[in-house]
Amino acid sequence: MPASRSRTERWRECLDQVYERNGGLEISLDRNENPTGVQGASHQSLADSPANANEDTDLIWRVRILGLNDEHIVIEQPGAMGQSVRLEAGTPLVVGMTIGQNRWMFRTTVQGAMEVAQGHARPLPAIRIAMPTNVERCQRRNFYRMSTVELRLPQVQCWPLLDLTSVVAAEVANRAMIIDLQNGASGSTAWINSDPLVLPEVGPPFKAKLVNIGGGGAGILVERGVSVGPDHSRALWVRIDLRPHIPAPIAMTGKISHTHIDSAQNMYLGLAFDFSFHTSHRDFVASQICQYVLSHQREYAQRRAG
Repeated sequence: MPASRSRTERWRECLDQVYERNGGLEISLDRNENPTGVQGASHQSLADSPANANEDTDLIWRVRILGLNDEHIVIEQPGAMGQSVRLEAGTPLVVGMTIGQNRWMFRTTVQGAMEVAQGHARPLPAIRIAMPTNVERCQRRNFYRMSTVELRLPQVQCWPLLDLTSVVAAEVANRAMIIDLQNGASGSTAWINSDPLVLPEVGPPFKAKLVNIGGGGAGILVERGVSVGPDHSRALWVRIDLRPHIPAPIAMTGKISHTHIDSAQNMYLGLAFDFSFHTSHRDFVASQICQYVLSHQREYAQRRAG
């Protein structure tokens, strides 16, 4: 049996291992899914995607596996800054699972919300997703692509943050700009194109991609050869670009909690979001993430109704 086929057929064994180790999956809204309900829609080509798909990006959450059987997988409900992100039953998802240098991806749908008991603690919000029938092993050179779908990681602009206390004015300005754009402020397009942003006290910028996001942090990937600034800087000012669903990049502070160099010499940075100097910005960022999800689900519902 070819090695690639053997590794693909071992995906269920690996899924069990991830669950036993209290590990997680990466989930993303499937914006390429065929909403007609026709059997076999999971093999839809990217050429059949919505017209605006090339302008869109995919937000990926890392969530723990809370239970599984032959019919479904129970995962924790995705969140943003302490707020749960609601996924309606029937919402199509792309799911990834990584063990070492091996990665599998599959398409599935949300079956419904539920709660998982935690002893004497408050029940944990969770969702149930369908166990896949087709799983594809991804190529090492592109961990976020399979034959039926490709995840496009959001762009992130980063600056080493030199003074944490200087972020308040920049966060206020970022919130005002996004709200003005959402309210259709005149001259909003010129505002974005000229990019006259208020910045905190920062060092030279660098670019990255948003690999995943969680309840209180995110993972970003910096390509090999890109300088991330002074080694002593453990905090970053980041702008996450989720356009067109959010009209301007969302800015916030992230403290570097851990780093990792992958086999291609790219650098992975784990960030913990920090809103200690402007706590109200946390709720604003969470509301924008929820708006992103709601916008996707509305688009899918409209395509399905059509």
